[in-house]
Amino acid sequence: MRINKTTLKLLVVLISAIIVATVLFHVPITIVNAVTGQQAPEFGIHISVWRILFEPFLGLLLFFNQSFYAIKEFVFFLFWILAGILIFTVIKSFRIREGQDRKRFLFSQFLNLLLVAGIGFSVFDVMIFIPLPNNVIVNKSKNLVLVTTHSHTEYSHDGLISRKGLLEWHRRNRFDAFFITDHNNHCRTLEFVKDCADQSSPGYPNVFGGEEFSGTNHLSLLGLKNEFGTKGFSDSTAIQHTRSDNGAVIVNHWFDGEHQSLEYYRDLGVDGFEIENTATDKRYDRKLYQTIREFCVSNHLIMVGGLDYHGYGSACSIWNAFDVPNWKTMDSNSKETAILHILRSHDQSRLNVLLYNDRSYYSQKNLVLRTPLTIINYFRTLNLPQVISWIIWILLFAIVNAWIKASSQLSERYSCQRLIPVTGFIGAVFLLILGTTYLLSVQVVDNFTTMYHEYSSLLLKAGAVFLILSGFVAWHRMKKGKQIKK
Repeated sequence: MRINKTTLKLLVVLISAIIVATVLFHVPITIVNAVTGQQAPEFGIHISVWRILFEPFLGLLLFFNQSFYAIKEFVFFLFWILAGILIFTVIKSFRIREGQDRKRFLFSQFLNLLLVAGIGFSVFDVMIFIPLPNNVIVNKSKNLVLVTTHSHTEYSHDGLISRKGLLEWHRRNRFDAFFITDHNNHCRTLEFVKDCADQSSPGYPNVFGGEEFSGTNHLSLLGLKNEFGTKGFSDSTAIQHTRSDNGAVIVNHWFDGEHQSLEYYRDLGVDGFEIENTATDKRYDRKLYQTIREFCVSNHLIMVGGLDYHGYGSACSIWNAFDVPNWKTMDSNSKETAILHILRSHDQSRLNVLLYNDRSYYSQKNLVLRTPLTIINYFRTLNLPQVISWIIWILLFAIVNAWIKASSQLSERYSCQRLIPVTGFIGAVFLLILGTTYLLSVQVVDNFTTMYHEYSSLLLKAGAVFLILSGFVAWHRMKKGKQIKK
């Protein structure tokens, strides 16, 4: 077993490129204050051991997961892969002189393109729907606590996570508390808040009641204690009911509709605005961001960060850090009161909006051309253990590849032509399992979320088609292999 010179040169180039990117052009991952733009020294980043061990398989996927426009950017990433396969196919087809051989090659590559597209769709669903070992924040401060003011469960029409699942998600991401702000209802939330208060567990964040009210724009009604239906409410009525509960009101992602002016909401008596929102495709344009920031400063309104988590999409990349001394000794009601007091008093000095920072801001313009830059930027953020993980896996792959090529029997068994449909089969089974899981969840929250029904239908159909395609390709190539042996 020997590694040929061409492969050896390629290994040297790959490893050297990774080292150069991380050493000479390194970009440190930091936590910054979204209001001031300055680094927050009290906070750091923890990288999971599992991520480091499997960095080549998880790292780039997680980097895309942290992107400003994660879904679109991953689609463009898949587009580049398919384009590369297509270019390779065209070039190689011209080198095949025999017409019949060229037709067989083109047909085989066409099937490969379909399979790779299906595998890409499966990986996309892993990125969107499966909890992955994303980097998490480390709180080194004395009095700052991390709180979400905007999150959704399956009791929102576009939610795809249970209340217990949302609690666990916040625990994994090291939050101290969070408000559930389901769309236009909060009765189920109040039930859950009471259950959590009665059965609170050490190490789990506190849960507070809220609602995202859909008026002329979306408003977070925070600190709700009493049940009331908001259907047909005007903005002012919703705010009035929130005030009767001593709650706070935040205007969410104001850019999303802009049905009314900033002044309109100020005059209604809201407490502030989301200065950032990290839900997919909801990052503020920097000019709009500056407009909101200047308006809040000049009118003494609070600025908060909108996580806007729905159970899918981007990883956690925003936190509200409230200055609340003696947090751990307080009961749940006192904690919520302290948070609401800071919001209602518009005391920005006691609220830092924190952003995960591993790349410069960019707009949606020319996203298709950003994919190569995104890949380069990923390698620029790696630390030493991650680089070592890459080197080990590259060398391991080269050794296994050389070992397989040294044996004609192994070369046939583990050829790309066989591995691609096997990988496709695994992806198809994953889609079917995930689709079935969502299908079984439909009746649990009937008349609330529509996402279980929509995604279960999509995943089951895609999984079935992909399973049939993978099975056909595997059968076709096994049959072809037997004919060649004869």
